[in-house]
Amino acid sequence: MIELTVNGKKHSVDVEPEMPLLWVLRDVLDVKGPKFGCGIAQCGACTVHLNGEPVRSCSVPVSAAAGQRVLTIEGLAQRGQLHPVQKAWAELDVPQCGYCQSGQIMAAASLLAKNAKPSDADIDAAMTNICRCGTYQRIRAAVHRAAGMLAGRKA
Repeated sequence: MIELTVNGKKHSVDVEPEMPLLWVLRDVLDVKGPKFGCGIAQCGACTVHLNGEPVRSCSVPVSAAAGQRVLTIEGLAQRGQLHPVQKAWAELDVPQCGYCQSGQIMAAASLLAKNAKPSDADIDAAMTNICRCGTYQRIRAAVHRAAGMLAGRKA
């Protein structure tokens, strides 16, 4: 049995230690926010936070997440309130097809946790997830808007 904490809830899963975290989340725990895109940690559709750091869950064995804190997009909102990144995404209509967006949002939330006022270059460097629809300009605008919301919260 492998012990995981996903979105603040403890789980025991009976899976092979090398099983990718993505498949444990989706197929065992029924957490569908992280998406399968490429399976080789390139696209970022499967991005989750592991102890606050963004990781591509398709390439992280579940054994590496044992005893760690896993946060998916389902756990990003707190006390019924959307995270500022989620609010900004909705306000600016960022998604087109939407498939990559949970990973994009998780990457953006991680960036803003480390850099409260990122430049365009900071955003471009941190947001390495792929969007086949090409919503990169709207993603950048939403990260800036979310940064402003977070700054307003702290004031």
